[in-house]
Amino acid sequence: MGEMLKYDFGYTWPWVYGHLWAAAAFLLLAAATWWLGWPRLVRVACLGGALWALAGFVIVHGVFRFNRPLVLPTQRFLNAGSGRVLDGGAGSGRSTLMVLLGRPRATVVALDIFDNRFGIGDNTPERLLKNAAIAGVADRVEARAGDMRQMPFESGSFDAAVSAYAIDHLRSKGVEQSLAEMARVLRPNGQLLLMVVNPDRWIFAAFPFMAAHGYFGHGPGTAHWRTALETAGFDVVEQGTQPGSLYFLAARK
Repeated sequence: MGEMLKYDFGYTWPWVYGHLWAAAAFLLLAAATWWLGWPRLVRVACLGGALWALAGFVIVHGVFRFNRPLVLPTQRFLNAGSGRVLDGGAGSGRSTLMVLLGRPRATVVALDIFDNRFGIGDNTPERLLKNAAIAGVADRVEARAGDMRQMPFESGSFDAAVSAYAIDHLRSKGVEQSLAEMARVLRPNGQLLLMVVNPDRWIFAAFPFMAAHGYFGHGPGTAHWRTALETAGFDVVEQGTQPGSLYFLAARK
């Protein structure tokens, strides 16, 4: 619980506490149906909704670790332990801290448009740097404003790159542009760790409205992303899943 409150990633209340609000609403409805003498089945349905909402809250914070840094899904990423890493679509810093905490001798350039889309309120470089300071890694991170589809970096200027739950929010052309830019700014054999939302049973349980994530603008699933990475100039060396997540470790050809 303490680590959950330690950082300020800025996710808006529907993402962080929406399930608790839903649970309260369902419980109030259940009480109202009892007071008004409505059929028992309606009351049972309301109590079932409250249980779903509480389970969703546990999934968001206990399984997805929503308000904590991400954890590297594979130890093969930057296994040399050091290097200059690009975080594309860094947001408020969960993936940046994932790299800095998991690879204590690496440095990270966190690139983001830094607007307020995708559930992060008041998304600024200052928020990311504040989280880095809380984690004790502020001396190894630089925050840069920019677009993944047209990066303000020289070719071959990074040893590795990550992008977590950012590229998969773009349309097909944006996905192609971003992956091509990732390949351009990486040195030969440089690694890319790509993490995307996977509409698995965890996502369906916590966020049913996201069950179709990936079906609009580009196709879902491993085949689509492998093809996109290979087209951009990468060899996929590992793929896997975590709750709500699909990841690919790729090397620039």
